[in-house]
Amino acid sequence: MANLEDVPSLDLMTELLRRMKCSSKPDKRLILIGPPGSGKGTQSPIIKDEYCLCHLATGDMLRAAVAAKTPLGVKAKEAMDKGELVSDDLVVGIIDEAMKKPSCQKGFILDGFPRTVVQAQKLDEMLEKQGTKVDKVLNFAIDDAILEERITGRWIHPSSGRTYHTKFAPPRVPGIDDVSFLIPRSFS
Repeated sequence: MANLEDVPSLDLMTELLRRMKCSSKPDKRLILIGPPGSGKGTQSPIIKDEYCLCHLATGDMLRAAVAAKTPLGVKAKEAMDKGELVSDDLVVGIIDEAMKKPSCQKGFILDGFPRTVVQAQKLDEMLEKQGTKVDKVLNFAIDDAILEERITGRWIHPSSGRTYHTKFAPPRVPGIDDVSFLIPRSFS
């Protein structure tokens, strides 16, 4: 933990104001479902900031657990290295760990999870053990033509995970990441 004397005053005041704002917010537990490109990842940060929730995107969480070499991350990497899907139990375990962090104190947004009935059942079991229930499930319905335009124009910078879109949010210089200014081997 950092010594408070070493933290810039502006950072302290920003955090204090954030905590004051969040103290009056109601607890919320949300699930966003819908196809890739429907807007879940775009809306999640807005909802997260407005209601002081943590954003739980399972793909990002799995990558972070693998990178941090947590016990669950090590198990996930073993499955991925074998070309297998990460088990539902493992994914729910990673979600369970994340929900215990201070950033999830006011609640959470589950982005794109659960995707199957079995995952929903396992999530329900985990939440029941915590004494928690989901407040709302938001289904992002979108016209197929719009979805196709969003998906086919999407670029992801592989090493950072930053996303771009050829039409709606292109990089400043075509084919070059805005932050690292590196030309990735390929955008995916």
